[in-house]
Amino acid sequence: MGYYWAGTPEPDDAVAEEIGLLVEFDEQTRAEAWLTENYEELVGAGVHHVSLYEGDRLVYGPMSLDA
Repeated sequence: MGYYWAGTPEPDDAVAEEIGLLVEFDEQTRAEAWLTENYEELVGAGVHHVSLYEGDRLVYGPMSLDA
């Protein structure tokens, strides 16, 4: 079971793939590092909030990306 981010509003699949939102991580720390590195791309794609999931379990969120 991997970790992944869900964005709100949810971008369409093409945009989500382009910005890397469909990536699944084997560790929570890797998922969090990815968010730190890709924060600006998410905001640029119109994502306002993200939530971190492990499989079907919500780890935390929604977390605002708005400055």
